[in-house]
Amino acid sequence: MIEQRDLETWAGFLLDHSVGGVGPGDRVMIKGESVCWPLIAVLERKTIEAGAVPDVYLVPPNNDRGKVWSAAMGRAASEEQFKQVPDWHRQRYESMTKYVEVLGADDPRQYMGLDPAQAQALAAADRPFSNIRLSKPWVITLYPTAAFAELEGMTLEEFEAFIVGASTVDPNPLRDAEERIAPLVDAGSRIRITTRHPHEARNLVLEMDISEGHAALSYGLRNFPDGEVFTSPDASSVEGEIFVDLPINAGGNDIQGIYLRFSGGRIVEYRADRGHEHLATIIETDDGSHRLGEVAFGMNPGLDRVLKHPLFVEKVGGTLHIAIGASYEHCYVADAGSEEGRERINRLEAGGVLNRSAQHVDIVTDFRPGGCGVSVHIDGVELVPRDGVWVAAG
Repeated sequence: MIEQRDLETWAGFLLDHSVGGVGPGDRVMIKGESVCWPLIAVLERKTIEAGAVPDVYLVPPNNDRGKVWSAAMGRAASEEQFKQVPDWHRQRYESMTKYVEVLGADDPRQYMGLDPAQAQALAAADRPFSNIRLSKPWVITLYPTAAFAELEGMTLEEFEAFIVGASTVDPNPLRDAEERIAPLVDAGSRIRITTRHPHEARNLVLEMDISEGHAALSYGLRNFPDGEVFTSPDASSVEGEIFVDLPINAGGNDIQGIYLRFSGGRIVEYRADRGHEHLATIIETDDGSHRLGEVAFGMNPGLDRVLKHPLFVEKVGGTLHIAIGASYEHCYVADAGSEEGRERINRLEAGGVLNRSAQHVDIVTDFRPGGCGVSVHIDGVELVPRDGVWVAAG
């Protein structure tokens, strides 16, 4: 059982730090399964105490992250049924001003086992609401559950100690390390990522243009715990190959040992040593899921244990991740809601720089000793992992 003081600290960081505080005039959506109720309850109370209005959205156990439709709809509904999204669902998302999502499932088997077409239909139906969420202050955190502990091969006690320990630490010190490499990303034109294919004993090179985007520092503002510097590349510029060695769990399914080849910005060849069918489901969702929406450096030296969950594995200091699918608008403009910002976003989207997709799935390569990562260069500068963070070589 998580100590009450830890729940209070955790919820405080999410509300006061991650979404910038809440107060009168705010309507805060707090979303998660009932198994996550101890943290949701504290978030609800603190929101009320701050003078804001909580909208507690309890997710059914057969729904992966509260998508617009559950797995039951994915398995049995017709195309016509999928179109009948209630008006109140959109109004609920549009009326919120801030969003806190508590991940954690009681029984992920209830939303697993969908065939590719069913999983893709669920993702596509949810895309409009995902876009609304991403346009507002938001944060995602992970609550330790027995089912997720089992997926990680850990006891609940071990899993809980690791998650709670990482989620109750002040995230602000991460900013110092991130600010040292952010200028390299901001000023950079191209990034070159070299990885080693473990089965074919050859180096692979992936290159992309990052000149249109800027560096986003992530120290608890979107994910908690956190620790990354990321940007969205020119999605049409990605060329070459990459091997991704660290495991991830997407939608309750394990995927590991991923090989991707890009040509003209598109994934034209892919395979996975484990979970290939699940990787295929992700990539074949829509046109945008054949492209990249993010490249990022893991910067949290305190996350010394690699979990499968993307929220944690992508933050491990000394790793690098790319995301299959949607770009982040805020990597291209300071204010996506302004007239100037919308004009630039529309121009970049029309030019194939900014990528749209129902998917955004982070996959992670390990550049620490023993990993498949070989080297990373931004223009002529090599970046290397040192003491759990990325720094410019020399």
